[in-house]
Amino acid sequence: MLLPAPTSAIPTNIITGFLGTGKTSLIKQLLTLKPKDERWAILVNEFGEVGIDGAFFKGRPEDNIYIREVPGGCMCCTSGLPMQIALNQLISYAKPHRLLIEPTGVGHPKEVLAALQQPHYQDVFDIQATLTLVDARVIAQPRYRENLIYQEQLSIADRIIATKIDLYKGDEVGHLKSYLAEQGLANTPLTMLDSPLADLSILAGTTGSVTVKAQALSDKSEHKHEKEESLVDDLQHALQRTGRVTIENTAQGFSSQGWIFNGDKIFDFTQAMNLLSVVEVDRLKAVLITEKGIFGFDKVDEVLTCIELDESPDSRLEIIDADATRISTAVNKLESTLFA
Repeated sequence: MLLPAPTSAIPTNIITGFLGTGKTSLIKQLLTLKPKDERWAILVNEFGEVGIDGAFFKGRPEDNIYIREVPGGCMCCTSGLPMQIALNQLISYAKPHRLLIEPTGVGHPKEVLAALQQPHYQDVFDIQATLTLVDARVIAQPRYRENLIYQEQLSIADRIIATKIDLYKGDEVGHLKSYLAEQGLANTPLTMLDSPLADLSILAGTTGSVTVKAQALSDKSEHKHEKEESLVDDLQHALQRTGRVTIENTAQGFSSQGWIFNGDKIFDFTQAMNLLSVVEVDRLKAVLITEKGIFGFDKVDEVLTCIELDESPDSRLEIIDADATRISTAVNKLESTLFA
């Protein structure tokens, strides 16, 4: 059925949080609650260059769900031409009733807010609640609590959502509240996501404070990036020539390495499960075409999950870590076994 296009500004939410906090999982929950008569659009940015997250959403026009990926670094880097092109194409094609934006876990979300507040978007987007997801188990680690990006993600939140509650073993919630108080965020609403969402109420929120927050944060950190052009065409040409491409990215103290394989390469499912279970990196994501079907792999907190997917034109795998040695070790293990 052809649905009418929205006649008012598009309700828009930014869903941010550090690597592995469950942003994609939350969006998948929200999609299950989407009114059937609404079109939703999702703009996903990934730190890595190969683009994997979109496959996990299973967005299809017939479901009134539209996905657009902007791979390669933080969304602030893409808040220039690439982000605007992707955003304009997405809203032009989907004509959505709601837009969800998921910046990378190591990106500056204030820059995304700034991009959405440009004069030419003034009547296009109705910026609603910005949600920041946090895993309270890591609050004690200096690499998180002292990280400026981590602090910024919390500072721009209209609501902070503590995830993975079932894995907490001590007073993680108390430590989180203390840390938020230290950051001057004691009054920011805090939600404990200890059960599936019952409705879409967390998306509601005011827009008046968003501009103030974005402007106030602009003096805290300067972040510029010169990469403005997409690598999609070059990647496709290389993939056609060699059947495989490898792409690296380094920024904000993290490194990634990703691979794309032609769709005619068939991976061994059991070998993939066994190997990916023992690879030690902060984050691992993959979509692999195997002899048993197409599967999405997601590893965080040393736990590997696997879901079956409907389709994928190629296979992709990406690893992310702050330790270059761990990246190198993982690359060698993958190259000598799974990719051999």
